[in-house]
Amino acid sequence: MPSLVSDCDLVTIYTIIDDTVSNCDKPAKVGRPSTISNNELVTILVYNTLFLRQKNLKDIWKFINKYHRVDFPQLPKYAAFVNHAHRVMPLLANIISQTFVHSKVNFADSTILEVSKLHRVNSHKVAKNIAKFGKNHQGWHYGFKLHSAINSYGLFSSLCFSGADMYDAQMLPRLVKDYMKVIVGDSHYGASVMRKHIWDKYKIIIIAPPHWKQKSKISTLWQNTLLNMRSKIESAFDILKEHFHLVTSFPRSVKGYFLHYLRVILAYQFSLMFKYCNIS
Repeated sequence: MPSLVSDCDLVTIYTIIDDTVSNCDKPAKVGRPSTISNNELVTILVYNTLFLRQKNLKDIWKFINKYHRVDFPQLPKYAAFVNHAHRVMPLLANIISQTFVHSKVNFADSTILEVSKLHRVNSHKVAKNIAKFGKNHQGWHYGFKLHSAINSYGLFSSLCFSGADMYDAQMLPRLVKDYMKVIVGDSHYGASVMRKHIWDKYKIIIIAPPHWKQKSKISTLWQNTLLNMRSKIESAFDILKEHFHLVTSFPRSVKGYFLHYLRVILAYQFSLMFKYCNIS
């Protein structure tokens, strides 16, 4: 397994993270100081998620402890490692926001992140207070929703989370950014009230196919071209779920769930940055 990845990848990831958040890696004001820095911990999380697709923190810690002890001689015990990983969640979110692409044309959609199968909902306790029931074309689900906008290469330009019961169009105001000019989505984003609100407030055009109750809808050639590209965001969700294991039931706390989501999303961003942005 170690031969599949190289030390230069580890160094590259650390360098990017350190340059991105050079002013954010500050020691804790109270309590015992961490044996490794925040940036080193984020590097470990991204490195293992990106190259080894490891599904939980225990596997990540075991791998680093066995194969990269020389690189991280002060690696803490597993319990301290988990606590430190939870503390860097704001830093992970900050780095993700720094990697957002400023794309004028974006593709928006949402995907449900299950935390439990339906037949186990009554016994599920970890996210009981915030997970919700939601329905899509596949049926009912229990968990959260990832709402996001990507550019034509699949890189995130914005994202947010909600309960699985949240309607897609209601989250549009949280996805829009100043640099956006066009957002392409499915029929859930085609409500006239929301499209008018987004245009009046942000001057952003919302392009969506006709609702199933509509017989026809006038559109231009360029609008049809963009609508035919909507599958790009579905492909991004497929990569996140099938290859990066975004959906999980391993965490034992709500923080654990969102730590998992953030590290997977950041690793996904890095994978496309290495591919399209000539980072080496």
